[in-house]
Amino acid sequence: MASMPDNAELNYRPCVGIMLVNMAGKVFVGQRLDNVVEAWQMPQGGIDEGEDAKAAALRELGEETGITPEHVEIIAKSRDEHFYDLPPELIGKLWGGKYRGQRQIWFLARFLGKDSHIDIQTKHPEFREWKWAAPETLPELIVPFKRKLYRDILQEFHDLI
Repeated sequence: MASMPDNAELNYRPCVGIMLVNMAGKVFVGQRLDNVVEAWQMPQGGIDEGEDAKAAALRELGEETGITPEHVEIIAKSRDEHFYDLPPELIGKLWGGKYRGQRQIWFLARFLGKDSHIDIQTKHPEFREWKWAAPETLPELIVPFKRKLYRDILQEFHDLI
């Protein structure tokens, strides 16, 4: 029987996240397809080998929302990387068992398009539905193990939203 990996020996997956804000100051969140609980999140994903963080953020945004770069203005980049650990029951089950969690560079972006420019039925859909949410509600919408990270991002970008 294989033993569970010791998460202290595992690295963090390099990732990006994007807080997309509309002109009314609401934040884009999508409800994940792969979750049985009603978990919402902002677009995020891995940084490909040789890819810079901003390019990864715009790519992930497009892959998850159908939004193209001309409908987005990057306002800010997080000062530091933000980290989260997976809960013990998920370690070894996600990302080929190679990571204990994620280290993320976050971007704040203004959505310049119309809601009709958003199409979550992409080539590899990740969301079952989407909505604009009040920023202060984000920590309650997210899975519990990411709440501190969301609070930290909200605090960092608060004055720019």
